[in-house]
Amino acid sequence: MPVLNLGILAHVDAGKTSLTERLLYAAGIIDRVGSVDDGDTQTDSMALERRRGITIKSAVVSFEIGDHTVNLIDTPGHPDFIAEVERVLGVLDGAVLVVSAVEGVQAQTRILMRVLRRLRIPTLIFVNKIDRGGARYDSLLADLSAKLSTAIVPMGSVRGIGTRDGRVVPFGVDDVDFVERLVSLDDELTATYLSAGEVPMAQALSVLATQSRHALVHPVYFGSAITGVGVDALVEGLTSFLPAAAVADGPMSGTVFKVERGAAGEKIAYVRMHAGTLRVRDRLVDDKVTAISVFSHGASVPAQSVSAGSIAKLWGLNGVRIGDAVGSTTGVAEHYFSPPTLETVVLPAHMSEVGALRVALDQLAEQDPLIDVRQDEIRREISVSLYGEVQKEVIQTTLAEEFGIDVVFRETTTINVERVIGVGSACETIGVAPNPFRATVGLRIEPGPVGSGVHYRLEVELGSMLYAFMKAVEDTVRETLSQGLHGWQVIDCVVTMTHSGYCSVTSTAADFRGLTPLVLMSALARAGTRVHEPVHRYQLEIPAESFAAVLPVLVRLRAAPLTSSMSDGTHVLVGDIPAAEVHGLERRLPSLTSGEGVLESAFDHYRPVGGPVPNRARWDHNPLNRKEYLLHVLRRV
Repeated sequence: MPVLNLGILAHVDAGKTSLTERLLYAAGIIDRVGSVDDGDTQTDSMALERRRGITIKSAVVSFEIGDHTVNLIDTPGHPDFIAEVERVLGVLDGAVLVVSAVEGVQAQTRILMRVLRRLRIPTLIFVNKIDRGGARYDSLLADLSAKLSTAIVPMGSVRGIGTRDGRVVPFGVDDVDFVERLVSLDDELTATYLSAGEVPMAQALSVLATQSRHALVHPVYFGSAITGVGVDALVEGLTSFLPAAAVADGPMSGTVFKVERGAAGEKIAYVRMHAGTLRVRDRLVDDKVTAISVFSHGASVPAQSVSAGSIAKLWGLNGVRIGDAVGSTTGVAEHYFSPPTLETVVLPAHMSEVGALRVALDQLAEQDPLIDVRQDEIRREISVSLYGEVQKEVIQTTLAEEFGIDVVFRETTTINVERVIGVGSACETIGVAPNPFRATVGLRIEPGPVGSGVHYRLEVELGSMLYAFMKAVEDTVRETLSQGLHGWQVIDCVVTMTHSGYCSVTSTAADFRGLTPLVLMSALARAGTRVHEPVHRYQLEIPAESFAAVLPVLVRLRAAPLTSSMSDGTHVLVGDIPAAEVHGLERRLPSLTSGEGVLESAFDHYRPVGGPVPNRARWDHNPLNRKEYLLHVLRRV
C-alpha cells in the first residue's frame, strides 16, 4: 500500500490542529471532531497543549485514503517552537500549508513557505475559516500569489464567504480562468487549447498532478475545518497531487526526527525509514532494537519490522538522539531555520535541586537539542537557549508538572557570536616548560567564509600520532570554540594542526585534551575576535498616519530601514533590526498604530556590535587564565 508522510504546517491559530481533527474524522478514525478550545483534540496530547490551545510537540497519527496510508504529522505553529517543525521537514513526502481566510498570509506563513519551496517539498495550500466574518477570497488569492508563490492554482470558488453558510464550488471545464491556468502549465496543452479552443480536462489535471508532485505548482483549496466544508476536496487532492513515499532498495537507512520518554521513563525514538527494512533485535551502533510500533488506523501498533517509506517508534535505543542516522544514512542534519538568538539562566527555587534540574533539562534537551543546556560548574548555574518568551513559560511549566521542580528565570539576553579577525598561531612542546602535559600540540586559527562553520585541517601527517590522540585534539578544538575571548561561540573559522608529538610510553588522550584549550586560546588571542550580534530582517506594515510616530521608535531600537513604499494608505518598511530589540518593537507597535501595524521578522545575519563589547561569563575552567586553568585541570600550576 502506498504511504504518504504528510506534514500540516501553519502560522499559529490558522486552524492547523482543527484541520487535522477534521481529516481524522473524515477518515473514520475518530467519531467526533475535537476542539482546540475544549482541549480534546487527538494530536495535542500534552496537558499543557490542551490548556494553552497551541501545539508544542509534533504528533503522528495514521489513516487511510483509498489505497493510500497517510502518516499525518501535526506540527507547532508558534515561532517559539520552529525547531520542532524543522525536525519534521526532512521526513515529509508532502505538506499542507494552512492559511486563515481572515488573517491571511502571516509572518510564520511566509517563513514556512520559503523553506518548503527551497526544499522542493510538494505543498497544497488550504485556506481555512471561510465561515468567519472578514474572510476573503479574491484579495487573499492575490496575497498568496504576491507573498507566497505565483505558481498557485485555485481549485474552486466560494459562495457566501464570511458566513456560516459558506460553501465551496469546485472549478470545472466551464470555468475559463481555471482552464487557462491549467493550460499555462504546459506547452502541449497550450497548443491544443489555441488550436481546438478546448482542452481535455483529464489531460490538464494530469499535468497539474505531475507539476504539483514536483513542487512546481501549488493547488489551493478553500474550506472550513470546523464545519467540514471543502475538506473532502482537499482529501482527494492529497492523493491526487502529492507523491507517495519513494520505496528504495538497498541497505537499511532512516532518520530519527523525534525522541520522547515513555511512562516508565524509557526512550522512544521516532524514525522515518528511507530504504531497507529494520527489524526487532537489529543492532544499531551500541544498542539493540527491543520493540517496534508502526502507525495504523489512528493508533500505534506493535510490529516486528518497519520498511522503507514508513514511520515507526523504536524502543531499546538508550543512546539515541534527534538527527541520528539509522543504518547507512550519513551526514549531519541540515538546519532550515535560524538558531535560537536568546538565552537565560534557569534557577531552581531550592538550590538543593540543582542536580535534579540538570537531569530534567537534559531530558528536555533530548526532545529539543537546540535549547543547548549548559552548566557553569563554578557558579553552579544552568543556561538554556530560547526562541522566545512563550518557550520559556513552557519549560517552566513542564519542569513543575512533569518533574516537580519549581524554577525561576533570569532576564532573557541575546546570544552573540565571535568571529576571528586575524591569523594566530601557538605551539607547546612535550618536555619543554611551561608545558606540563605529555603532548605536543601546535594550532593556527584564521577566519573562514561567512556561514562556513568551523573547519579543522591537518598540516601534520595523519600517522604522526595515534588516531585517539588526533581525535582528542579535534574534538577538544570544537568544544573549546564554544567560548571565545569574550565568552561567545566562535563561528566561521579554520583551525589547522601545525605540530604534533607524543611519548609512546606515557602520553594519554587526556594529555591532548588538557593541552589543546591552552594552545587554541593562545592562538585565538593572537588572532583576535570581534563580537557580532544577531540581526533580523523585518517588514513593517503601518497606516500612513502612524509613520511619524513609528519612525523615532525604530531609530531608538537601532532599526535601519532599507526600503520604504506606500500602497493604499499603508506604509511598508523593510529593514534590519537587532534581535534584542524585536520584542520591544512587538510590544510597542499596537499602541503606536492603533492595533493596525503588522510586523514580520526573521533572523538574517550577524553584524559587529557597536559600543562596549558584551562579555559572557565563562562556564569552563578558563584556558585564557593559565594559572586558574591548571589549578582545576591538574590541581597544580
